[in-house]
Amino acid sequence: MTSVEENTDHTADSGPSGYAAARLRLLQEESQSGPSRRSALAGLTDEWLNALFATAVRETGVRGATLVAVGGYGRAELSPRSDLDLLLLHDGKADPRALSALADRVWYPVWDLGLALDHSVRTPSEARRTATEDLKVHLGLLDARTVAGDAGLLAGLRTSVLADWRNQAAKRLPELHSLCRERAERAGELRFLLEPDLKEARGGLRDATALRAVAASWLADAPREGLADARRRLLDARDALHLVTGRATDRLSLQEQDQVADRLGLLDADALLREVYEAARVVAYAGDVTWREVGRVLRARAARPRLRGLLGARGDRAGTRAPLAEGVVESDGEAVLALAARPDRDPVLALRFAAAAAQAGLPVSLHAVRRLAAQGKPLPVPWPAEAREQLLTLLGAGEPTVAVWEALEAEGLITRLLPDWERVRCRPQRNPVHTWTVDRHLIETAVRASALTRRVGRPDLLLMAALLHDIGKGWPGDHSVAGETIARDVASRIGFDDQDVAVLGTLVRHHLLLIDTATRRDLDDPATVRTVADAVGSVGTLEILHALTEADALATGPAAWSAWRGSLVADLAARVAAVLRGSVPAAGEPEIPTTEQERLAVEALRTGEPVLALQARQEEDAVGVDLVVAVPDQPGVLPAVAGVLALHRLTVRAADLRSMELPDRLGEVLVLRWRVAAEYGSLPQASRLRTDLVRALDGSLDVPAKLADREAAYPRRRGVVPPPPRVTVVPEVSSLATVLEVRAPDAVGLLHRIGRALESAGVRVRSAHVSTLGANAVDTLYVTTPEGKPLDPAVAAALAASVTAALS
Repeated sequence: MTSVEENTDHTADSGPSGYAAARLRLLQEESQSGPSRRSALAGLTDEWLNALFATAVRETGVRGATLVAVGGYGRAELSPRSDLDLLLLHDGKADPRALSALADRVWYPVWDLGLALDHSVRTPSEARRTATEDLKVHLGLLDARTVAGDAGLLAGLRTSVLADWRNQAAKRLPELHSLCRERAERAGELRFLLEPDLKEARGGLRDATALRAVAASWLADAPREGLADARRRLLDARDALHLVTGRATDRLSLQEQDQVADRLGLLDADALLREVYEAARVVAYAGDVTWREVGRVLRARAARPRLRGLLGARGDRAGTRAPLAEGVVESDGEAVLALAARPDRDPVLALRFAAAAAQAGLPVSLHAVRRLAAQGKPLPVPWPAEAREQLLTLLGAGEPTVAVWEALEAEGLITRLLPDWERVRCRPQRNPVHTWTVDRHLIETAVRASALTRRVGRPDLLLMAALLHDIGKGWPGDHSVAGETIARDVASRIGFDDQDVAVLGTLVRHHLLLIDTATRRDLDDPATVRTVADAVGSVGTLEILHALTEADALATGPAAWSAWRGSLVADLAARVAAVLRGSVPAAGEPEIPTTEQERLAVEALRTGEPVLALQARQEEDAVGVDLVVAVPDQPGVLPAVAGVLALHRLTVRAADLRSMELPDRLGEVLVLRWRVAAEYGSLPQASRLRTDLVRALDGSLDVPAKLADREAAYPRRRGVVPPPPRVTVVPEVSSLATVLEVRAPDAVGLLHRIGRALESAGVRVRSAHVSTLGANAVDTLYVTTPEGKPLDPAVAAALAASVTAALS
């Protein structure tokens, strides 16, 4: 089947080749884009189908029939690769064979040009009955229009279909809302996806169409400000995607985003995603408001005693006006402004309104938010104490904060209160570990922090740091450095004193310090703990930073936090607190082994062979395993253990290697502590792991060859090529060893290859700290000479280069 874009016959007749040529010219015209091109393409298609229909009618002799466009084509919104949704409507008087011949003479030319076609043949009564039975058919007919033939047939059907839609709204709209929710669960939230489906995801084109259907019911209407423009931007993005890919696709894949951005005249893929996210936010917010209004109207209708129990309505709240705060009341399950409220005279009212709504767990009235946006008086700088307290009350309300914040943001109130918010609003994060855009992540962090406020002496500083910790991501350079400056400025304007401003600056500047240090540095090295203590400065700041670290990680995504990471951060925080309190252990004091580790170490020394213990972590992950391996000190331990784990399809989530010298015993034992997960859900067998480890150490098991076979068997993944591995020497973090940091895509046998490269260089691994985030690994290794001394800088640089080469 030949597609229309491949047909190069430029004749001007109304036949297939003429339509194909005219269509191709239209799609190639730079001056034609957006709504004008979609409308022009629909008009061109109308002319072609009209001619086909007229010829078919003459040839078959059918009378009393009309060709109807429904759905997107009915709205005259044809994207370059859109389906044609057509209904052949007839009065039922034609001979069935003649009617079938008429349909064939229309459908087959469409198929011959490679166009996707959704078609049906019905009488008006059949169409009406089908619409009653099938919600999707009913929705399509709401946008029906005549393309060719007897327009009177459709006019009668449209009148009936619209009347049915309005009469059945109490049944149809909940059904439509259910479909929207199911689709959102399946396709996700458009404005938070790195590869969003422009049509199916929440806030996408289907949701925009659903809002049109709600408006047609006359039961409720969507907020219209910005909605048409948002819908246009999503359609424009889909048009560009169709032209770039040459396919009828709605998924904005990573590899196509730069080309789509270029076709739309945008700077880059990030600018494209931000525009798409902003449009989706408008559609999603309009949907939230509209469906809430639908529910309110249906509850009001159900308030009659006979129906109230059947529908299970929340009618007990209807009509009440309970006070929430000064100028704020609850009415019909929403937070609204009191009758006497004066936004033009009360600059704190917007924050008081938002805080009261969030604390009560109520949605906010659209009318109230718009009135605050239109009439609200700006806050003085610095803010009065009440304004600061109301902001903190809003941030500390927990989960309800999200909906209230987004309602204020939709009407521009947030950027008016916090101008720096504009740079992070709808800003994408291309790290797949992140679930949210920057702005939503900040609010989610505040939500998480609200549950941790009992752990800190200054919950106000914790909540503000949560809100501002990534505020620098809208600026070039290190976002922590830029964020410190912004956070200090914001805190001053909000009215914090100089001491609190300094603490907030420190928290934002070092919000990644604890997690990075705990997972990538040797905590037994005194220099590690001292460096963190110097950066933090006080026990009170450390306390807040510890809670902020947890809140930030929990709000990032499931790959960013675990019990293992939490224990590492807690251990580091305890050591730093000891230093800040002046109760630090003597430098170089060996770590006290646990009873289990000592038992394994003694057994390893006694037998001269590796000993291991496995413990499943059912409370966190059904396939998560803690693995401790004790091995008499010898070369090649790290690559051997890492290689055996990879062969057993165990993914390393975190690891720690260190040398342990037991009291009153000769020799040293290497103790390796691993947090691993089984790829396919089956727990490893300790006996098999030990057997393979013994063979790997004595050389009878060729680990590199086995891993190469495994890697060759993995299918090649399509998508964005990850950046190359990077190995750096981290200066001045340890006086006892040279520190290498390896950043690389997580892959089969990665740690094994690192270990082999280090063994080949003749260095000793003093400790290793493995951290895996999504598809990326960050491994930190403390290495020394065989005599236990740090490496010469030139040797260290050469080692980093050789490890990079081994991973490339």
